[in-house]
Amino acid sequence: MPTEITLPRYMTRFRCIAERCEDTCCAGLKIPVSPSDARRMQPALAAHPAQAEHLRQSAGPESDEGSGQTPFLPMHPDGTCAFLDPQRMCALQRGHGEDALPDVCATFPRVVTARAGHWELSGSLACPEVVRLSLLAEDAMRPESQPFPSPLIPRPEAVRHLSRDPAEGYTFHAESVRAALLRLLDREEHPLATRLALLGQLAYAVDDFYFRGTDAFGEKTRAEAEARLSEALQRFDDPEAREAVHQEFSGLALPGGPCVGLFTSVVKARMAARGGRVRDWGRSVLESLGLEEGGPGDLDAAWSLYTQRWQALNAAQGPRLAQYFHHYVAHFLWRTSFTEFPSLLAYVFRLALRVGLVRLTLTGHPKVVALLEEPSSPEALESLELAVVETVQTVAKHVEQSLEFLSLTKGLVGTGRGAETLGKVLVFASF
Repeated sequence: MPTEITLPRYMTRFRCIAERCEDTCCAGLKIPVSPSDARRMQPALAAHPAQAEHLRQSAGPESDEGSGQTPFLPMHPDGTCAFLDPQRMCALQRGHGEDALPDVCATFPRVVTARAGHWELSGSLACPEVVRLSLLAEDAMRPESQPFPSPLIPRPEAVRHLSRDPAEGYTFHAESVRAALLRLLDREEHPLATRLALLGQLAYAVDDFYFRGTDAFGEKTRAEAEARLSEALQRFDDPEAREAVHQEFSGLALPGGPCVGLFTSVVKARMAARGGRVRDWGRSVLESLGLEEGGPGDLDAAWSLYTQRWQALNAAQGPRLAQYFHHYVAHFLWRTSFTEFPSLLAYVFRLALRVGLVRLTLTGHPKVVALLEEPSSPEALESLELAVVETVQTVAKHVEQSLEFLSLTKGLVGTGRGAETLGKVLVFASF
């Protein structure tokens, strides 16, 4: 166990707002039940025989080792948890206390990660309150340290452990690589689009030897590989190198219409699958961009409208908008380890794709459209904040984890390596 934990400041402020939340975490998420969860829940499940039977059946027949497939909490057809009561509270927790909850339910939206001898705490953007706290406050992403054990970590046994094997260079050097990514993100003399391009260029610079499964860090070649990695990580600490990337990147022409079409197809698929709040959100966004649900729409016209709105939004709320997206990217670098991806370039690609999707759907949000009609009104900032929170949380919870989005990402990124992947990073970075 560590002696202290590191966390962004917003997590010190987080408190669940329970029934006041606009989108309960007891809906729209699949909750796995581990063997230890099942044992802990057993007394409480006696009062819920139908749900207990569902869990037993979803686990399937046990293997010779005594474990079947991972079961999930039962869900109603509308996507809400079968334990959610009419007051939008958890029947398990209400009747049997927090100890009866599965680890995911007891810890959400907290995410604890063990990294290279220290622990980090962050939050999930699938929670609206985490989005509010992490994006809207200027100091939200400043790192802090607290002593461990901490009440902010209710179940230390549920921590995610990231491997760090000296023989596996991809994971062993992950901390120094992430530090370089964070340094580039903080180069705020360049617009965020350029900083995303810099992340892509850094990933491409190490792409031929630094990836999952690499043998470049074997005993005979380790010194050479580590020297190459160190040189690449320091390359863009040079202002002239960053400026050269900025100048080259600024001259790129983006195929906007096809990008709009990709994002639109994912939103429409989620509208059809989810319904309810997600459907209402998606319909209002797409209709405001002229991309009605029943047809493909004029993608080039939607791209032109998006560009006009984005420029107007920057003119009206530029500093706030820059903060929100800087924090959004910083949160990704904190929350999501690149070692979960086959390559650093694939990781940066996923990030750039996410930023593009959020930007498009934000400019289609009705509150953004309304505030652009009166950008100087006293309510303009409040409207922008409401639109940002709803957009980021809806994308994080209902779009990014969907099969449609994951399939799109897999198809676009391919092997996740090479010049073609870098090109796609640059396209979505400039969106």
